[in-house]
Amino acid sequence: MPVASEEVRGDERLLKFERTPVMSTYLVAVVVGEFDFVEDTTRDGVKVRVYTPVGKKEQGKFALQVATEVMPYYTDYFEVKYPLPKIDLIAIADFAAGAMENWGLVTYRELCLLVDPDNTTTDRKQKIALTVGHELAHQWFGNLVTMEWWTHLWLNEGYATFVESMCVNHMFPEYDIWTQFVTKSVVVGLQDDALKNSHAIEVPICHPSEIDEIFDEISYNKGASIIRMLHKFIGDEDFRKGMKLYLTKHEYANAETEDLWAALQHSSEKPVKEVMSTWTNKMGFPVITVSSKQIGNSRELTLSQKRFCASADMKDDPSMWMVPISLSTSADPTKASHNFVLSDPTQIVTIDNINDGDFVKVNPGTFGFYRTCYSIEMLDQLVPAITSKQLPPLDRLGILDDVFSMVQAGHMAPTEGLKLMSTYSECEDDYTVWKNMCSWITKLNSLFNYADECKKPFLAYARSVLRKISEKLGWDAIEKESHTDTLLRARIIESLVECEDEKTIKEAKTRYEAHRNGTKILPADLRLPVYRAVLTDADASIFQEMVEMYRSADLHEEQHRISFAMGYMKDPELLQKAIDFAMSDDVRKQDTVYVISFIAFSLEGINLAWAHLTKHWQTCLDKFGVMPCLRCIYLDYN
Repeated sequence: MPVASEEVRGDERLLKFERTPVMSTYLVAVVVGEFDFVEDTTRDGVKVRVYTPVGKKEQGKFALQVATEVMPYYTDYFEVKYPLPKIDLIAIADFAAGAMENWGLVTYRELCLLVDPDNTTTDRKQKIALTVGHELAHQWFGNLVTMEWWTHLWLNEGYATFVESMCVNHMFPEYDIWTQFVTKSVVVGLQDDALKNSHAIEVPICHPSEIDEIFDEISYNKGASIIRMLHKFIGDEDFRKGMKLYLTKHEYANAETEDLWAALQHSSEKPVKEVMSTWTNKMGFPVITVSSKQIGNSRELTLSQKRFCASADMKDDPSMWMVPISLSTSADPTKASHNFVLSDPTQIVTIDNINDGDFVKVNPGTFGFYRTCYSIEMLDQLVPAITSKQLPPLDRLGILDDVFSMVQAGHMAPTEGLKLMSTYSECEDDYTVWKNMCSWITKLNSLFNYADECKKPFLAYARSVLRKISEKLGWDAIEKESHTDTLLRARIIESLVECEDEKTIKEAKTRYEAHRNGTKILPADLRLPVYRAVLTDADASIFQEMVEMYRSADLHEEQHRISFAMGYMKDPELLQKAIDFAMSDDVRKQDTVYVISFIAFSLEGINLAWAHLTKHWQTCLDKFGVMPCLRCIYLDYN
């Protein structure tokens, strides 16, 4: 709350603050320290300040711009006024979480709030916009209406993860953020929920020590993905009406998942509770297996559902979902021709007026939280629409990710995935589709670390896949290029470094030398792939040079990318030095676990990181308290 009065008493000051509304205790925050700030006022009269370390207030201007526009956007969308007179966003030097939505005083790591125009990447700036949008969404969804108990955590985090993209899309349409949402949230949620040891969105919490366990990709990303699916199912107008009803009915109080379903069901007059309960009360999700038969000028589709698992056949699992299914066809790939709910194990659907050879696409827009396994014939019919880009990027992305997931689970031959990737490489230019392709290259590359006879042939194949798009983009940005092309260039160069492309590595080292001697400073977007290329086969002198760069860096983001690149060194002695460096006073306590987890990414580093952790377990517990999951740290970074 704002300061109500201030009194100077010699060397001390007495500050009294205005009384807060009724609120949950976990949202109370007090910050004492020396900060600079920038401020503005929203068009509806809320004072916004962004507090920064002394001397860095210019780096708070982007977050201020986002916050000043986002607050009235949420007020308009929810039709519920923000109830406090001010909102502060503050960068904390050493902070355990990425950010925390304390009511009226949101705390952030510097990495998640500050933008240096010369040294912040396009990707990081985008993440900061999303993080600011996420935490400010909590001011309504989590703070004004708070979950009844931690079992319903996903109400806070899943919803905020969905709405952050909504506000960023409103402010920065050039980010193409809804396409990126699929790789950032849907794909990540599907990956984790495909594990045999996943958990339901709603998990009984019986002890405070269990709370941290559910701050994971299921609560955030599966939660956000099923809300997006529900938003599509009932439509934006009824969704907004339902959200207003939910917030006004439960303001300054607590709510459960059933309260949200009741509000949305009332506004939409659709069976929201019946459909959505199958997605929140059980772990996992279905794979929709589909085959087709042409009968005259009609197509008969047979769709069946069963639980999907990445590592095992779940044929004995009786789980069933109420699955909102959409279909599109060659006639108009951008529009769903059929919508229905699949609630039985198998259902037959007939599509009229469709020619033999025309494609049928399941899950257009990738709104449904499920995998699709096409027959080979149906998949082949989709390929021309991929190469011609008749299918929109979200559909090209969905097909690719589904096919490789089927390969991973043993439901399709690996050759089908590699054939499809080669097809994409000849025509694809969308950043989000390529990001997904690059992630599968990384997964396969990691797998082949344990199969030496496959490693070199696979890397040669991967380089051939990346070659055409690499030559198109080059190393240097062109004037007025798109936001997503800037993101794509950095991602492709990093993938070529990972795939040991000699030409790319040589160019990276040349540019690094020019950067170090001041001849030509590297653009921020290229620093991570260049640092990674330099450190991959680094000697002790290069490692020490990077350590000195880390120590002298004034921007936390620069330190973060240096530590990330250290994880890709191959010399065991240097990796051990990096672990020792991580435990030193040169590295903030909040970052130590990141540095060690980055080292654990590689085949050379994982055993060293594990040996260090087990040998110094008590030291780590004393220093950090509960040790966070290293994999969650990786996902948080990416």
